[in-house]
Amino acid sequence: MTRHTFIPVLILSVALAVPAMVRAAQSPITADQVARTLSSVGMSTKQEQVILPTDIVATTNAPELKVVSTELWGDHQLKIRMSCVQPEECLPFFVTVRGSQPQIIPPLIAAHPSAAILSVKSGANSIVMHIGSRETLLLEGGHVHIQMSVVCLENGAVGQTIRVTSLNHKQTYLAEISSNYVLRGKLQ
Repeated sequence: MTRHTFIPVLILSVALAVPAMVRAAQSPITADQVARTLSSVGMSTKQEQVILPTDIVATTNAPELKVVSTELWGDHQLKIRMSCVQPEECLPFFVTVRGSQPQIIPPLIAAHPSAAILSVKSGANSIVMHIGSRETLLLEGGHVHIQMSVVCLENGAVGQTIRVTSLNHKQTYLAEISSNYVLRGKLQ
């Protein structure tokens, strides 16, 4: 009889102890950590601009974070999906970033943040067009010349080809940066 009462007590003890151990192993991810990560991939962000929708936790004290995707969300806001570089350290999560000039991080940076960090630091002086900035695109072909406003999806220097999108984000174009505020593309 004693053996049968021991098993339920053991199961109950384990059931109560495991959640307590899991809670003790969690560390909060802060707005400062998110802002530093965004700044490291070329999106200058301050802690005050970051809005965490809920408490976000990781299994380590200071996990390395990465940007998975970005999306314009309302006026002057971005919705950013982030995750830990080591997936076992945290679940993916969303944050909102407020600012007067929201920027879009291109998929290349989101997929390879360490490469983006190096390129942003090494070429920061030559960049003339920045992610999220509105610029003028001149499309030329035959006897047709079209001038339109676009949003840059990548940082770029004079002579580089970058991706840009229409203001409604329905069309994407490749354009060469010919001066500080003019992009040139070809109609096909």
